[in-house]
Amino acid sequence: MRTRWNGLGFVVAAVALSTMGACKAKDGERATADSIAMAESAAAADTTSRANVSNEGWTDAQILAFAAAGDSGEIAEGKLAQTKATNAQVKAFGKQLVTDHQAMLRDGRQFATAHNITPDSTKNDVTDLRKDARDELKDLTDKQAGADWDKEFLDKQIDGHKEVLGKLQDAAKATTDSALRQMLTKASGKVQEHLTKAQALKDNYKG
Repeated sequence: MRTRWNGLGFVVAAVALSTMGACKAKDGERATADSIAMAESAAAADTTSRANVSNEGWTDAQILAFAAAGDSGEIAEGKLAQTKATNAQVKAFGKQLVTDHQAMLRDGRQFATAHNITPDSTKNDVTDLRKDARDELKDLTDKQAGADWDKEFLDKQIDGHKEVLGKLQDAAKATTDSALRQMLTKASGKVQEHLTKAQALKDNYKG
């Protein structure tokens, strides 16, 4: 009888050790999973934090909102020019604005998504730009088509692109994110191209 109990005791001990080992393994898996989750959460928090850090008065979230506001305004005016402009070159310029700013708007949205940034439109520069864009679109919509319409459209494009160009260049200097700076530099180049084109069309306009 003593031998049988000793054997049974050995089996029980072995099972207990096996169970403890399994528990420790599961605990280790849970600890690893928790560590991964904490690291991912910390990375997301760090991204959000950097997006909200003010650099020379701008946060990355505000920069993205400003760029989006500028793109949206130009897309709306470009579409209107395709229907109301009487000069063929002005119509073509309107189409170029739509194509280029749609691509820029898409780049900005993809960047925001990839970097877990929610654009912040509360900055005065953003709200002012949106208001100006709405006012300009209303003026151009209400104005009768003709040579004067084309010239006013070009004037608005010159003034608007000058303003946006300056802000984008300031924002590119303000951000500490090299990828965002590269995107803003590319956008600034395109805005400068539009500004040069609008000025040339105005200087050589033939109604």
